[in-house]
Parts: sequence; structure tokens; C-alpha cells
Amino acid sequence: MSARRTSLIGALLTALGPVSMAIYTPAMPELVQAFSTTEAAIKMSLSLYFAGFAIAQLLAGPMSDAFGRRAATVGFLVIYLVGSILASMAPTIDWILAGRLIQGIGASVGITVARAVVRDQFVGKDAASIMNLIGIMLTVAPAMGPTLGGLSLAAFGWESVFLLMLGFGIISIGSVLLFLKETTTPDRTRLRPARLLSGYAEVLSNPSFMLASLVIGGSIGALYAQATMLPFVLINEVGLTPTQFGVGMLVQTGSYLMGSLVLRRISNRISGHRAVVTGLFFCGSGGLIMALSVAFLPPSFLSIMLPVGICTFGIAFISPHIITVGMAPFPHIAGSASAMMGFVQMGCGFIGGLAAAAMGAPLLAFGTIIPLMEFTAVGSYLAYLAINRRA
Repeated sequence: MSARRTSLIGALLTALGPVSMAIYTPAMPELVQAFSTTEAAIKMSLSLYFAGFAIAQLLAGPMSDAFGRRAATVGFLVIYLVGSILASMAPTIDWILAGRLIQGIGASVGITVARAVVRDQFVGKDAASIMNLIGIMLTVAPAMGPTLGGLSLAAFGWESVFLLMLGFGIISIGSVLLFLKETTTPDRTRLRPARLLSGYAEVLSNPSFMLASLVIGGSIGALYAQATMLPFVLINEVGLTPTQFGVGMLVQTGSYLMGSLVLRRISNRISGHRAVVTGLFFCGSGGLIMALSVAFLPPSFLSIMLPVGICTFGIAFISPHIITVGMAPFPHIAGSASAMMGFVQMGCGFIGGLAAAAMGAPLLAFGTIIPLMEFTAVGSYLAYLAINRRA
């Protein structure tokens, strides 16, 4: 496929998971009332989505190697549609929990196949350029999602949020069937347990890959983790309405878009390494400001979203180069490598969300867990550089 078609399809598939996570967040406080349940139960619905998304990637990647990118994508998207239907018709909170878990399993194929399709066809700066667009969707989608979810919630109620996801899934399946060409030679033997474990062992034994994945997990994973906290912080602590919350999340979208545009303007003048260093400087600074503002300032929209915007601006500089160099050694198992990187990324978000639920206080969790994740990204890249210098 052309670079343009690969970018557009990759961006659409990549957006599926983050949109399904973020479009739901404005409805979380209302669902507490609608089902007469607790905040912890509603947060668990998001954690189950993370768990399904993270773990299922470990199967989605090898299945795309074994059956082809198209067949695997369509199969998992059908699972996603089933989860969306269950959640939209939920009579009790248990149905919401089950629907979200199934949605996560189905959505896991998006980012896995998107990265594998790029690796199948492109390397070097071409791959990094496409990854930049895919990275935009990976971060813009969680920011645009609350805006769409908040407007839909205000107009039609919480059921409409899941119907939006259903529509997005149908559009994704149609686009795959019409526009995605097969980019790999299917090999069923890749699903044999011995070969499957061998592929993951090869990926896990590469310290550069694992550290690159932790850079992504600490930075982008923080966006997913904070999605479990921000609705309760901004709605319950700051006093925004769900619609105001959704619109306010455009700060995150704008920050990433600005970072991406700046990177595109200067990409020919700086190396991938310098871009990552620049991005991590913003992520680390934003994390520090976040921790200090929560500790010493009363919560307000500015005190919460300003450090979020700084971190998100930095992420735009990080993901294209780190994803490209992380997956470069594995052209023969691109699906498995992409799956493991996605597993680490979503796993970090899942662990961050669980830690937030365990802490109980959303504001305290936000000012503690998210900065720690940003600092983890910085530390992982320093370790990555040290290992490659020795090599």
C-alpha cells in the first residue's frame, strides 16, 4: 500500500482502542447514579477494558502473523461489536463490566495490526513519518473521545455512548474490507505454542526493545491511566459538568497536535534521538509540575490541565522514533513485537488505573501516579541509551 493509505488505515485502527476508552469517561460519574453502584465498580469497568485490551494483544499479534492482517482484524472487530451491543443494552452493572471486557479484547487488534502493517512495508524515516501520524491518533483519540462522549451524554444519555462505539466499529470493519491490502504472508505455524513462545522469548530477551516499550508505556500509558482519574477530579473536585469536561479535554488534543506540527517542521533538522530527549524533557517537567500543583494548589482546571498539556506536547516527540527503533530488529515477527509493545503500553495504563483505584482519592492518585509514570519513561530512555552505548 502507499504510505498515505497505510497512514490513514493505521490511524483509524489505532484510534479504535483509545476512542473506546475515552468516549466512555464522561459517562462514568452518571453511571454510578444510573446503576446505584459505587465509583470503584465503574472504575473497574475501565480497568477490565484495559485488561482485555492488554492481554488480548498477545494473541492478536501472532494471529495476524498466522492468518494475515486482514482476517485477524475483521475477526477481532466482530468481537468488539458484540461487546458494544452488550454494553449498550446493559440492565445491570455486571453487563457493563462484561461488555467492556469484550470490547477491550476486540479493540486490541487495532494498534497491533497498525504497527505491524507499517513494519511490513517501511523502515527508517518513512516508517517514523507514518508512525507520527499513527501516534497522533493514539493520543488525539483519547482527548477527542471525552468531547464526543460528553456531547452525546448530554443529548441522548449514557446508552448513546456505547452506540457511538458500535458505529465506529462498523466503520472500521468496512474500511478494512475495502481498503486494507494484505501485507504479510500468513503462516499458521506461527500459532504453534513452541513457535509462539519462542517469538515472545526473542522479543522479551532484547533489552533495547523492552526499554523502548517502557518509554512508551510510561508516557502514553500515563494518558490511559489518568483517564480513570480525570473525570472524577474535574467533575467532582473542580466542578465541571460532563459536557464541560469533554470540551476541556481539547487542551490535551491541542497540545499533542501542536507538538506533532512542531516535530514535522523540525524533523529534518534534528535526529530521532534529539526528538526523544526533547519530548522526555517536557514529559518530566510536566510530571514534576503536576505533582507540585496537586500538593500545594487547590484543584482548578488550569492547575490540572496545564501539566497534562505539557506532558502531552512532549509525547508527540517521543513515539515515532521510539516505536520505529523498538520494532526494527523483528521484521520476521512484526505482529508479535507490535503486540508485546502494545501489551507493555496498555499494561502500564492498567497498572496505573489499578493503583489509582487502590489509593481511593482521585486527586491524590493523579498527583502521584501520573508523575511517577512520566519519570519512569525518562529513566527507561536513559537506561536504553546506556545499553546501546555499551553495545
